[in-house]
Amino acid sequence: MTPTQTQATSAPTSGEIEVLTFEMQDEIFALEATLVREILDMSPLTMVPGAPRYATAVINFRGKVIPLADLRISFGMKAEAATIESRIVVIETPIDGTPTLVGLLTDRVNEVTTLDLANSEPPPSIGMRWRPDYIRCLVKRNGQFVILPNLDNIFASPKRSAKPQLVTAA
Repeated sequence: MTPTQTQATSAPTSGEIEVLTFEMQDEIFALEATLVREILDMSPLTMVPGAPRYATAVINFRGKVIPLADLRISFGMKAEAATIESRIVVIETPIDGTPTLVGLLTDRVNEVTTLDLANSEPPPSIGMRWRPDYIRCLVKRNGQFVILPNLDNIFASPKRSAKPQLVTAA
């Protein structure tokens, strides 16, 4: 995937996809299961002075130092202290064309399930509290909307003042 491509254009737009669902401040989000490498209990964090606000820490993942991103910051949510249910979802996603390991802080991991993209809609242009370019789509499921974030746009944001040192997958 090139830096100019986005998940919205490179990922399937119809059919079913297998996803991992998780929560951030009572909102349900989902990541394609193919991105997920591991789900970790909270582990010791090392703060990184001068790092972007959404990724101010790194963690040890199988002997590698990887950034820990708090998507709540990207979505303008309030950062909260970790709880007993908090988890780190380690994903591998292309950043600037390079497969990169990133830990994502979540309030709770729910399940691996299937979403039917036929029930998806693009984010509305008005009435959203989040940047629409950070949302790939909203999928209706059991009377609720599940948010699929657009990781390409989140990690490629020009608002980042400094790019964290990211570990590429081997």
